[in-house]
Amino acid sequence: MAQEHAARFFKAVLQDEALQAKLKATTEPETFIQIASERGYKFTIAELDAQISKLTPEEMAAVINPGISPRRRLMPR
Repeated sequence: MAQEHAARFFKAVLQDEALQAKLKATTEPETFIQIASERGYKFTIAELDAQISKLTPEEMAAVINPGISPRRRLMPR
């Protein structure tokens, strides 16, 4: 169920530019999870990781900070 929440959250994010900008500004997975939770999507960091691994590079860049600039990456390389 929570895995489905993560998948639905990513679909919602791809359609909301303001939410994309907010998520790209996050540097901690916990903050990402909190933003999702505030919108009714409940999932863990492990479920977030699993869903991120399913994203294309383009989808990932639209949702999270790809690490360009001095900001920390949500997903370390």
